[in-house]
Amino acid sequence: MTQPTSLVTGGAGFIGSHVADELLRMGHHVVVLDDLSGGCRENVPGAAELVVGSIVDEATIANVFSRNTIDHVFHLAAYAAEGLSHFIRRFNYTNNLIGTANLVNAAVNGSVRSFVFTSSIAVYGSGQLPMREEDLPRPEDPYGIGKLAVELDLEAAHRLFGLNFVVFRPHNVYGERQNLGDKYRNVIGIFMNQTMRGEPMTIFGDGKQTRAFTHVGDVAPVIACSVDLPELQNQVFNIGADTAVTVNHLAAEVAGAMGAPCRTVHLPARQETVHAYSSHGRLSALIGYRPTISLDEGLQRMAAWAKSAGPRPSPRFGIIEIERNLPESWR
Repeated sequence: MTQPTSLVTGGAGFIGSHVADELLRMGHHVVVLDDLSGGCRENVPGAAELVVGSIVDEATIANVFSRNTIDHVFHLAAYAAEGLSHFIRRFNYTNNLIGTANLVNAAVNGSVRSFVFTSSIAVYGSGQLPMREEDLPRPEDPYGIGKLAVELDLEAAHRLFGLNFVVFRPHNVYGERQNLGDKYRNVIGIFMNQTMRGEPMTIFGDGKQTRAFTHVGDVAPVIACSVDLPELQNQVFNIGADTAVTVNHLAAEVAGAMGAPCRTVHLPARQETVHAYSSHGRLSALIGYRPTISLDEGLQRMAAWAKSAGPRPSPRFGIIEIERNLPESWR
């Protein structure tokens, strides 16, 4: 059997590098496309081919497809800062929507077999709990709006061109290789980095907002193997942990995993969905999906890695497009 070739965008980043690992274990030839803005070369598996470039650059994508016969596209390149997306609208839509359109064009023209896209439960908005795939999407921020637009675009490309796709809506994924220095997203990484820097963990609002946190080990293998599961083709799936906890509880758990006292500071609440967790019944019914890594185990794994990686600086995002109502801690 011919070795399949898979393109992983964002493969130098967090989830993308883990998906690349899984694909290599499955016997794929893996090409990673990443601009290294949020990831790093060290995350890319040694057996993968790294192309440094952006999905916004059509010439770069054209070059990748001209040099390789791509069988599968795993699209994980995105700037997934949901709250910040209100203040970086142009950047958000350029990278998360226009960049994806470039990839879909190349996938159609290159007759790829499957296009796997990581969306987000941000497409649901608030007030629908647990969030189910059949719920009407009502995204409340530019990040979720962009993700939903891509989902709709993939459906349109399938109808007209026969491009097969699988959409996953993961949520609050954490684990080894997460960007600890990004202060705008990934609360567990932020908490661990603040703890290592001797700073209190910053909580927006009263900390009673709830999320279900998912270790990357319960997500990456399913994303990778989805191209070999015909029953998943041309559908949308929630994927992740089932048990929601408050941010206050999370802070205490992170402190315990890091072996540090739980020091927190509460900042003014920001515009965000208060409660967000989803049902995974659809994926469970088709392939028996069930998360196996508890929050305690996952935090212990990530804490061990974070301590070895060490604290990171948390620079301000390069270009804030709207300063009005920007949380003070993000300035």
